[in-house]
Amino acid sequence: MHQKEAQTIKPAAVVTSSDDDHSNEVVPLNERRGPATLGLLWITMVCGFPSVLAGFAWFKAGLTMTQTLQAVGLSCLLLMAYMLPSCYLGAKSGMTYSLLSRQIFGSWGSRLVSANLVWVSIAWYGLTASFLATALKDLYHLDTPMWLLGAILAVLMGFNNYFGFSGIANFARYFAAPVMMAWVSFTFFKVLGSCPTSVLTVAPTVPFSQALALVSSFIVGYSVWGNEADYWRYGKPSKMLTTLPLALSLLVGQFVFPITGWMLARVTGVVDADAATNLMTTYSFGGITILSALVLAVSYFATNDSSLYGTINGIQNIHHFPRRRTVTVLTILGATTAALLPNAADSFVAIAGISSFFLPCATVVMLVEYFCFCRTDTERNVFSTVKAMEDLPAVNLAAVIALLSGYVVGIGTCGVIPALEQWHVGLCSLQSWLTCGIVYFILRVVEKSRSAQMKRSD
Repeated sequence: MHQKEAQTIKPAAVVTSSDDDHSNEVVPLNERRGPATLGLLWITMVCGFPSVLAGFAWFKAGLTMTQTLQAVGLSCLLLMAYMLPSCYLGAKSGMTYSLLSRQIFGSWGSRLVSANLVWVSIAWYGLTASFLATALKDLYHLDTPMWLLGAILAVLMGFNNYFGFSGIANFARYFAAPVMMAWVSFTFFKVLGSCPTSVLTVAPTVPFSQALALVSSFIVGYSVWGNEADYWRYGKPSKMLTTLPLALSLLVGQFVFPITGWMLARVTGVVDADAATNLMTTYSFGGITILSALVLAVSYFATNDSSLYGTINGIQNIHHFPRRRTVTVLTILGATTAALLPNAADSFVAIAGISSFFLPCATVVMLVEYFCFCRTDTERNVFSTVKAMEDLPAVNLAAVIALLSGYVVGIGTCGVIPALEQWHVGLCSLQSWLTCGIVYFILRVVEKSRSAQMKRSD
């Protein structure tokens, strides 16, 4: 990576890099963070109380411990196959997800990618605030209307983003990640001693294909962000320093967390989500609800820090606004979403299904371009320089067609649209990723072949 080649887009107003959080330029190498910071941040982004509740749901669905372990392992391998190159691309380029999309998709194609980032992230933001509102209402039996409580919490969750990447990274590193890891690790080892080893030999009653689909739909939908570059652009461009934090975060967030939930359901017989929240309070904190509320708040606040951060970068690619004003407006929009969302558990299925391919498909296209077609220094400049929108073609057809192809397959197979239920088969995320990647590869090969023929004819 040649940092000196990076071009900075200067807005009309004079804005310093620190105020703008490098949202329109490559992050300088001297401002990159170490693997500990990125790893702790990522733990808060793939770990959360919904992962514990997922373990309860898997036990309720009839999955055995062996099936759960196998399905979790395969799902995490699938995640690593996607996340490792996507996070490394962010660290190597130093650019946001939206900036990376400019030269690949064209000016209006990039705006489409950024617009999808905005609405998907805001949907997650509102959903996460609703999850916390539900948990607090169950813990304290509050009379406050759910819509109002969710909106209030969403407003409070926007605070750390006023301080840019440092705000969310420091909250994750010094507070959120240690608290969450200590809580679930304590619960994990406590219940491990109560769970009999015979659970490993129980005969399955659910086909493994069904178990894998259930587990993977949650793990991929919850853990894949799609815009990994927004965060890993602050990482050091090293494959090893990217791999280790990712592997650790998945081990904690998508192995220890859900397995803890499964074992608690097996030991106690509790499978209802509301009862599971109260059980964690009793089992982990001896019924001290203030501790449970604090840990849950830390978990959900950290997740929404990251959701809002990605949304801001998407907005800045569409049109530059003062960062703090953008944070305020997006926080209000997130609070409105939290107030309007129906039941959080029902909304989760739809949002997780859609987000598992809407944002990652664009990243898959970028990865195919980077690993398959960047052979010369000129071609690699796509991932080391930032071009102004006016210097780009409106649309790069190969990329946009591939993206839309992935969307069609994802929407058709994710089960969100009732009329398409008969097409709800397989893993919608994997199918959509493969579709857009294959379509883009074929179109780019044809495109390069035609270009070569034109050069020969000239």
